[in-house]
Amino acid sequence: MTALQKNIDYQQLVKLIVNKYESAKTNIAKAVNSEMLYAYWEIGKYIINFEQKGKLKADYGSHLLENLSKDLSLSHGKGFSRSNLNYMRLLYHKYPTCETLSPKLSWSHYYELLKVEDDLAREFYEKQAIIDNWGIRELRRQKKTGLFHRLAIGKDKEKILELSKKGQIVKSGEDFIKNPHVFEFMNFPENYQYSETDIEKAIINNLQKFLLEMGKGFAFIGRQQRITLNNRHYFVDLVFYHVKLKCYVLIDLKIGEIVHEHIGQMKLYLGYYTKEINEETDNEPIGLILSEEKDDIMVEYAMLNDSSKLIVSKYQLYLPDIEQLKDKVKEVIDK
Repeated sequence: MTALQKNIDYQQLVKLIVNKYESAKTNIAKAVNSEMLYAYWEIGKYIINFEQKGKLKADYGSHLLENLSKDLSLSHGKGFSRSNLNYMRLLYHKYPTCETLSPKLSWSHYYELLKVEDDLAREFYEKQAIIDNWGIRELRRQKKTGLFHRLAIGKDKEKILELSKKGQIVKSGEDFIKNPHVFEFMNFPENYQYSETDIEKAIINNLQKFLLEMGKGFAFIGRQQRITLNNRHYFVDLVFYHVKLKCYVLIDLKIGEIVHEHIGQMKLYLGYYTKEINEETDNEPIGLILSEEKDDIMVEYAMLNDSSKLIVSKYQLYLPDIEQLKDKVKEVIDK
C-alpha cells in the first residue's frame, strides 16, 4: 500500500467519490423507472382513446391487444406482451390522472397493485408500499397474506376508509394489531407438533420477515430476557424496542388458547420494565401476547379497568382465508 493510499484525507476523497457515484446511479435508476411508468401510462391512454373513439372494426377490435403485441414486439422486442399491454391499459383506467402515480414506485409495483380488484385494498397497498419502502417481493407477500383486510377487521367504515387512503401509521400499541398475524415464513408442516420454543427459534431465524410482519420501527433487543423477583426467575420470550413510540415491546408466544394467567404474567413483566428497566426518556412498555386461540370475552374481563398497555392478538402459521376476511370487511362497508 502506497503512502497516498494510507493517507486519511485521501481515503475520505475516495469515499466521497464512491458515495457520489452510487447516489448518481440510484437517481438515474429512479428517473428511468419514473419515465417508463409515465410512458406506460401514456400507452394505456392511447389504447383506451383509440377504443373509445370508435376507430375499431368489430373483427379487429376484439384482437387489438394481440395485434399490437405482435407488431410492437417485432420492432421493439420484449416488453410489449399482450399481458403487459393489458396492464398498461388498466393503469390508465385506474389512474386516469397521471399525477396520482407515485414516482417512488416502479412499473413493477403498479403491475402488482393492478392485480388487486378491490379499490380500497389497492389504495392501501399503494400507500403502504410508499410509507414502508416495500420492494416487489414484500408487496407480493403482504397482498398474499391479506394485510389490508387483517388490519381492517374490527374497524368501522370511517376507519377502514382512512386506512385505505393513508395506510397504516403506527401511533400507539393498538396499531400493531393484525387479525391475525401470519407467520407462514416459518414453513412448519401442517401436522407438525411444534412447541413455543420452536416458534421462538423460527422467529429468530426469520427475524427480518417477522419484523416486516409486525410493522415498521422495531429494534430487536433479545430473546428469553430474564426477570428475577423474590428469588424466582421469569423469562420474556422476545423483547423489542420501538423507535417511533420510544418504548419496550414485550412479546409472549402461546400455543393453543390464552388463559387469564398469561395476562397476569405479562402484567408482571410490564411492571418490572416500567420500574427497573425504563429510562426517563422511555414511554410505558407495551405487552403483546400472541396466541393461536383467543376468547374475546375472557380477555375483556381479565383486563377490565386495566390501564396497562397490554394487547392480546392471534397468530397463524398458515395463510388466512382471504375471501372470508374480504367478506367481513365488505359487510362493514356495505352497512
